[in-house]
Amino acid sequence: MSDPRLADLLAAAGIHRSASEIRALVAGVAAAPPDVDPDAWLALVAPTVSGELRHHLQLLLDTARHRAATRPDVHAHVAALRAELARRNLDGFIIPRADEHQGEYVPLNAQRLIWASGFTGSAGVAIVLKSRGALFIDGRYTLQAQTETPADLFEFRHLIDDPHAEWLVEALPDGGRVGFDPRLHTIGWLERAQGGLTRAAIDLVPCPDNPVDAVWSDRPPAPLAPVVPHDERFAGRPAADKRAEVAVALTRAGLGAAVLTQPDSIAWLLNIRGGDVACTPLPLSFAIVTDEATVDLFIDRRKLVPGMDTHLGNAVRVRDPDELGSALESLGARPRPVRADPATASAWVFDRLMRGGAHVERGPDPCALPKACKNAVELEGMRRAHVRDGLAMARFLAWLDATAPAGAVTEIAATERLLALRAEGERFRGLSFETIAGAGPNGAIVHYRVTPETDRRLESGGLFLIDSGAQYLDGTTDITRTVAVGGPTAEMRDRFTRVLKGHIAVATARFPKGTTGSQLDALARLPLWRAGLDYDHGTGHGVGSFLSVHEGPQRISKVGNTTALQPGMILSNEPGYYKTGAYGIRIENLVAVRCADEMDGAERPMLAFDTLTLAPIDRRLIEAGLLSAEERAWLDAYHARVRDTLSPLLDPTTRAWLAAATLPLVS
Repeated sequence: MSDPRLADLLAAAGIHRSASEIRALVAGVAAAPPDVDPDAWLALVAPTVSGELRHHLQLLLDTARHRAATRPDVHAHVAALRAELARRNLDGFIIPRADEHQGEYVPLNAQRLIWASGFTGSAGVAIVLKSRGALFIDGRYTLQAQTETPADLFEFRHLIDDPHAEWLVEALPDGGRVGFDPRLHTIGWLERAQGGLTRAAIDLVPCPDNPVDAVWSDRPPAPLAPVVPHDERFAGRPAADKRAEVAVALTRAGLGAAVLTQPDSIAWLLNIRGGDVACTPLPLSFAIVTDEATVDLFIDRRKLVPGMDTHLGNAVRVRDPDELGSALESLGARPRPVRADPATASAWVFDRLMRGGAHVERGPDPCALPKACKNAVELEGMRRAHVRDGLAMARFLAWLDATAPAGAVTEIAATERLLALRAEGERFRGLSFETIAGAGPNGAIVHYRVTPETDRRLESGGLFLIDSGAQYLDGTTDITRTVAVGGPTAEMRDRFTRVLKGHIAVATARFPKGTTGSQLDALARLPLWRAGLDYDHGTGHGVGSFLSVHEGPQRISKVGNTTALQPGMILSNEPGYYKTGAYGIRIENLVAVRCADEMDGAERPMLAFDTLTLAPIDRRLIEAGLLSAEERAWLDAYHARVRDTLSPLLDPTTRAWLAAATLPLVS
């Protein structure tokens, strides 16, 4: 459609924006993940869009999304990048899988690693030199990288065991110049890398104008998904109260302001949600919050739906993202220090702060801890969301039991079935992460993602591990169930029961205030350790409230964590066991930290967990003789709660299946 025709349609609808502006808006919408409501983006054009204009806008969007779906020509891209590096007198360039926010999900316009290497995994770094290249990945992605990334352009190195700096020292002569984008690396990464390279006389050269972007001719624009208010009936508190709480915390710490680089912190603080990246309702943005409870929000105004100025209020000033650098420098005029989180804020943020003369204090994001401690409304919303999620899981597991033994189910079919069932639930807003559905040996790959090339059929005598979750307006879910397809072996039952014992140990733990998740981690592992077994991932991660399914600062893991568990925090409880090439086992529920019931003789305040997830645990995989009487009692009580909560809301067929799946365990 020509611009004149679009201009006519806009004018006829009373929309006072040019055709080129609308085309740019549509391109930004196409760069964001599709919304559960496919028409939600039209609110960015006008409050009401109908007729021929609506039809043509949809055609524009469909065309833009189709254009963005092409696979990269890695050989051509690397050649173009090398020419650009030569023009800049650089010997190489470092390309992380990261955006300016260090987020788990990266928008299309920041997928430079895919553009340069073809590698689509969730963790990796590429380095391109004049005549060599290396792709640094972890063990999860060895086969995937060999399939996606040309071996004649890149060596494959381990992301952790082969430090980038050591490879650069070996690959470059003294005096080498390696570029990096300071917006895409944390200050901690930069300081570590500089320490290793300076000793070898190799210079790290900041490139504020990324050389990849300079030669990425069809680079998508920044995503433009609608930014909407998050209703107080879900948030539980007005944004003004949150701003005041953060301001008090800054004042007590002797700080004048804090730089917020994590979009989930900004979303929590201002009671807003967006959709710029997959699986997490985030509006990509930056903010500066002050000790006076004011906020400068750096966000593309085109994303804000009508009425957002009223929602944000007078204490929040919306500014163009390009103004962030000058705003950071202006903080140098404040008499009190400015906080930035070295774990998440980029080296560029610290550079601009120091350039302006600010006294920078390195410290945690001031929103992280209050965001982690859910209020009563958020906790109740999480419980309601888990009921709806439990209904979808019950229907899914009943379907799986009826169809999988005949060999009629594949990993992809199971994933699609569960998504369809969840989508029928009230307040569903999409998945909270990409579903992990591993049959047989694929279940032993901890972060496996099924593709058409790896799709396996569920086979009798095997195990099927499905780790999935959903976003609802009132909560976020994450659940893993391991299911027997046909009769399990004695070894499978033994390993599953040991994992279950660890899961129950965490679920029933009582611990004094001040306890960290790392102090509880061994509880989940002890039954496996007694058999000479273990697992390599953490036992639990924090979970947000209609925000990120992986939320800090709380977690349960071997690695030292200094954040004490507090009431209102939500974590996963997910011990596992993985036999390479054979099967994987994981049992995951979400739990909420609460004050424990009073005990006779207790000398200290104690905390405990409430289990939120509602779905049966496969009794066919349990070796009852390995469970203590207390463990059997916990499982029977849990199953009774699942049955009593879900049964009245289920169809008769699923209700009958659930009744059988939650029968008391016979020792």
